[in-house]
This record gives sequence, structure tokens and C-alpha cells, in this order.
Amino acid sequence: MSWERFKQHYLSINELDFAIDISRIDFGDDFLSSMEPKIQAAYTAMQELEAGAISNPDEGRMVGHYWLRNSALAPQPELTAEIDKCLADIKQIAADVHSGAIKGANGNFTNCLIIGIGGSALGPQFVADALGCPKADKMKLFFFDNTDPDGMDRTLAALDGQLGNTLSVVISKSGGTAETRNGMLEAQAAYTAAGVDFAKHAIAITGLDSKLDKVAVSENWLTRLPMWDWVGGRTSELAAVGLLPAALQALDIQGMLDGAAAMDVATRRTETAQNPAALLALMWHFATEGKGSKDMVVLPYKDRLMLFSKYLQQLVMESLGKECDLDGNTVNQGIAVYGNKGSTDQHAYVQQLREGVHNFFVTFIEVLQDRSGKSIEVAEGTTTGDFLQGFYLGTRDALYDNGRQSVTITINEVTPQAVGQLIALFERAVGYYATLVNINAYHQPGVEAGKKAAASVLELEQKVLAALKSNDGEALTAEALAAKLGLESQAELIFKLLLRLAANDRGVSATDKKPIYETEFSLV
Repeated sequence: MSWERFKQHYLSINELDFAIDISRIDFGDDFLSSMEPKIQAAYTAMQELEAGAISNPDEGRMVGHYWLRNSALAPQPELTAEIDKCLADIKQIAADVHSGAIKGANGNFTNCLIIGIGGSALGPQFVADALGCPKADKMKLFFFDNTDPDGMDRTLAALDGQLGNTLSVVISKSGGTAETRNGMLEAQAAYTAAGVDFAKHAIAITGLDSKLDKVAVSENWLTRLPMWDWVGGRTSELAAVGLLPAALQALDIQGMLDGAAAMDVATRRTETAQNPAALLALMWHFATEGKGSKDMVVLPYKDRLMLFSKYLQQLVMESLGKECDLDGNTVNQGIAVYGNKGSTDQHAYVQQLREGVHNFFVTFIEVLQDRSGKSIEVAEGTTTGDFLQGFYLGTRDALYDNGRQSVTITINEVTPQAVGQLIALFERAVGYYATLVNINAYHQPGVEAGKKAAASVLELEQKVLAALKSNDGEALTAEALAAKLGLESQAELIFKLLLRLAANDRGVSATDKKPIYETEFSLV
């Protein structure tokens, strides 16, 4: 890798304290010029999206997450007013909570329980970890981000005796998301058991007139904040979904918004060599042959960015993982994302990255500032930060020397502005890449299909229990039950359902049979 190639393909944006290096992706001299017509089309599509075009055609919706950090861009003055009001409300709620104007049954709120899933949890978790500081945070954040009873019990155990000082924020656009609804009901039960009125400790972030909205109104919750149909869950970190938890934690939400807005300006440029999101999308296209042939490994060399790869998993994979393109052709698009942090992963999967299956490219994230103060020397003339950079540069070179390619994003330090920039950069890169490969980045039919499949499983469970009840106490195998219901093809599913019900003392007993699939089940 030559110094001349580095200079040619290293973009530094000084006013953002940001740089991107694409020199270690081995595209040829004619690649960027050959892709210029396609990326120019992507610029046009993005301009139309920001102007209010129906850019989510499957659902007939606008896509407006870019307006959240510059409300003046919204295509209607009513939307601008709504965005501005929501931000003002968020700041006021946080101020009232911090001052004690809004307080819990046992005094000031010191904890916040976020109840959500997917984008309603991943973004807030990433930002809380990236920007939080125990000495400065005004509230400690906890999460119900799954419908796992044991996981919720662990969180509630950490809050034992503190629910009277715990504010709950329930986040669901439709109000019907099963995991979030379950978490809300579990939280309500815990508050009730503790003798605390959940409604007086609860805020809803949801769509107008949704199921959750109606519950919050009927039960007289503290307040409600909007989720708009033109902001998807995975792009909602800079909406109320992410801004309220961050504001309650006392993070600089305006700084995040300003950073995102500044990156938006940079990534609107139509001179490709000066547009970091366009360069990122083009590198994805080259590295994966425009069809997801390689995975993206995200390696931030900073503990504060450890959760960034999880956040990007949803943003990238839910946006780009599509069976059909916009013309209805089956394309099975997508880019798989995984990662953790450096240099931890040099003791985990870097061995395989260098010498194993060559099915990936790497996105390194370099942070120049080690810490806010001076560092001790852990060896003569060497600090822990020197070691961290050494591991990053050494790993990058070791991979490249073995034909493994990478992009490096460099920021000066992890600040609210920098976090906002990273969010905006990858949101725009996803949008550009989607246009390059002709897919809709803003719907998620696979997720909806999974929800429908889960609902059918729960319906089957009720049918199985009814069949056992009608069997007058006689024990049956899963195979016999399937035959009784005329669902022979569902025998394995019925077996799995009954085995778990029996394990949880849910009114089903199981005989101890070998082989296990001959286990007989009956109602207790």
C-alpha cells in the first residue's frame, strides 16, 4: 500500500475532526469513475427523499429522519413545528426531572427503565455507553429490551427497593409490539408489587392514537412523546426514542443533533471524492461485489464504542437485507455485520480474519484522543494508548498484507458531536448503498413475517392445551397430539412447546421417557 495511494484516497474534514481512509480497499483506478453515474443517481434520490418524496413505496411513507437535526428541511411547516415542539418538550421533561419538579413516589428520580426493542433500545444503549460517565450522569439507565423473563428479573433485581425513584419510558410506535407490551406489563406488575403507582412513573413514546397512546391517556401517565410514521425504528436515535433517555442521563443531546447536522451537510456533497458517506457506500459495493458477498467486521479501537457494532447490525442489516429489489426481482441483498472492539478481538477472532475464510472486509474506527488527562508510562516512553494504537495499526497491516481489506474512520474523541456524526454518516451510507443496488432500505417485511410466524406459534400452543384438556387426563406424545389435531407436520413444534411448558410448571407434566421424543404429556 503506497503513500501516494493513501494521500489520494484519504479524506479529512477538518471542521468535523473526522477522516475516512479508503486506500486499503483494492479498487482499481477506474472504479470510482465507472460508478459515478450510479452514485449521482443516489444523490438525486436522496435529495428527493429529503424533500419529502415517498421514499418508502411499500408503505407509502416519506422518510424524514434527516429533518430531526434540521427541522427547517421538513417539507411542511407543520412537521417543522412538531419536530421543534418535541425537542423542546424533551429538554423540559429532563429539566423537570433533574430539578425534582417531576418526581417519584420516593422522591427524585435517580433511575430510568427503558422498555423497548430493536431501534428503541439499541440506539439508547449505544449512546448511553458511549457518552455516559458515572460521576456526571444524573440518572442511571436500565433496559427491558427482550421478552426474556430471566433478563427482566435481573434488571428488576438491580432496581430492588428503588422503583419509587425509577422513571419508566415505554417505547413502541404501534403500541402493539409484543416484546415491548410484555415488558410494560412486567414492569407494571413489579411496581404494583412494590406498592408504587406505575402510571405516575411512566412516559410513553409512541404513535398518535396507538394502543400504547390510548393506554397512557386512559391511565393518566406522566406524559407522551411522538413517534412519527416517517421515522423508522433503526433511524430513531435522534428522535424522542433516543433523545429523551440521553437527556434524562444528562448527555448533550443538542451536541449530538449538531454533529449529525454537520455530517449531513458533508454527506450531501455531490463531489464524490469529498462525500464520506458516498465513499463508504461505494466501498461496500466494491468489497461485497454489490451483492453482499462479504461480511462487514466493525472494529472500533475504543471501549466507549463497543456497542456501535450492535447498533450498526440493525441499521445496516435490517435496511439492506432484502429478498426483492424495487422492481420485484429476487436479489437476496444484504451485508452481514459483526464486531466488538479492539484490541479485545485480537485475542478472539483476528486469527481467523487473517488466516481463515476470506469472507469479510473490516471497518476500523480510530479515536485519536486516549483520555482527557495525561497518561502514565507503562513501559519506557510508552503509554497504554500507544499500545492500543499499535495494536490497531499492526492488525490493519497484518490483515492487509494477507489480502484482507479495510476502511478506517478516524475521529478525534468520543463526544456528543462525534457520536451524532457517526450515526448520520452510516444512515446516509445505507441510503446511498440501497439506491446503488435498487432496494427499499426503509421497510422490513422479514421482521413483519417473523412477528406473524410467532403469533401463529402462540395460537398453536393454545390449541395444544385445549386438546390436552379434552383428553380427560390421558397422556399423549407430541406425535399423537399432532395426529389428534390433524397437524402431523407440526409434531416437532408441538413437542418443543410442551417441553417448555412442562419445564416452567405451566400446568403440563411430562413423563421421563427415552428417547425424549417419546415423552408423554398431560395436564396437571
